[in-house]
Amino acid sequence: MYIGDLHIHSRYSRATSRDCTPEYLDLWARKKGIDIVGTGDFTHPAWREELKEKLEPAEDGLYVLKREYRIGGAGEGGRQPRFVVTGEISSIYKKGEMEEGHSMEEGHSRVRKVHSLFLLPGLEAAETFARRLELIGNIHSDGRPILGIPCRDLLEIMLETVPEGVYVPAHIWTPHFSLFGAFSGFDTIEECFEDLTPHIHALETGLSSDPPMIWRVGALDRFHLISNSDAHSPAKLGREANLFDIELSYRGLADAIQEGKGLAGTIEFFPEEGKYHFDGHRKCGLCISPQETARFGGRCPVCGKKITIGVLNRIEQLADADRAEGFRLPSGRPFESLVPLLEVIGASMGISAAGKKAGEKYEQMIGALGPEFAILRQVPVEDIRKAAGPLVAEGIRRLRDGRVERTPGYDGEYGKIGLLTQPGPGRN
Repeated sequence: MYIGDLHIHSRYSRATSRDCTPEYLDLWARKKGIDIVGTGDFTHPAWREELKEKLEPAEDGLYVLKREYRIGGAGEGGRQPRFVVTGEISSIYKKGEMEEGHSMEEGHSRVRKVHSLFLLPGLEAAETFARRLELIGNIHSDGRPILGIPCRDLLEIMLETVPEGVYVPAHIWTPHFSLFGAFSGFDTIEECFEDLTPHIHALETGLSSDPPMIWRVGALDRFHLISNSDAHSPAKLGREANLFDIELSYRGLADAIQEGKGLAGTIEFFPEEGKYHFDGHRKCGLCISPQETARFGGRCPVCGKKITIGVLNRIEQLADADRAEGFRLPSGRPFESLVPLLEVIGASMGISAAGKKAGEKYEQMIGALGPEFAILRQVPVEDIRKAAGPLVAEGIRRLRDGRVERTPGYDGEYGKIGLLTQPGPGRN
């Protein structure tokens, strides 16, 4: 079984860490226990050149970091992470649905803002695809370029230039930049991709939703669900990930995503921890449920501005009438809800997850017990107690049982997960 995190970013993307280099992505993949990691940002010419310099071919369509670039420490002697060529593109364009107050003759339509994830069979394919995209817009200034091209046409270009490529709508519920986003998305996949809809086979859940939420929307039953971190720093790798029981190759990976062959499940955030789970208005400290938003008429009761509609609300709008919260899709794949180990350490010990003490405990634990995912999922609690003490061991035991307290995120503010406070509801 392989763990894969396919949607990440390089240091060439806006608001990313300077440590988003092949060396540190490899190091943190080993710390986390991730077997397959996306390169991210394949469109950026400087990043492609760096990847060519520092990676070497492994299995078909996969790469490993050259040994001379490898940073010692965590994971030495263990499995060497594979890289697969991936990237995200932001499409901003006008399409469909006349704006309120305008007639059809005036030619007004909604601005759509949708992010798309691509997997490609190698760096040569990335060159071919990028050269075609360069004719459309600027792909040099940001690792996640903004192109004024409809998603349907972007998919067509991929199919023409790299037919073996995989196109996955990214974090599909994010309010501002996604397929179903409340502010700039669509209500159906067909509205977005039109005649090319049959070429879409998978959807990315995003941090603020999980499979049971998506199962409520019957129109999405036919799509495979994948989860990734969208990491902007190496330490954030694996916030969400996929479980693959496949032949280690690009083809095996593509078949898992497109056809479900060997897609064994996903590792998820608790969706409440995501930045857009509930509705709200961050400037006014307002975090509310969809029902409260309706009661306020979609306006912040403090300042009167529009409330940011979160993922739960959007799912409520599109869910089938007979699929209430808690509905389980019989064909749905297994999933696990986890919290990053640093956050478990912080919550269990009452210290900052970003502080020096938590970082030292983290390094001590992975040195003694193995990679982060093994600690969170498999290492016996008694072994954790011996290595890290009773508080962290109890925190991980409660996490595995789903006995956590959840404070929902809203309007760009991450939610919070409590482990040694009053236990909340169990996992879905």
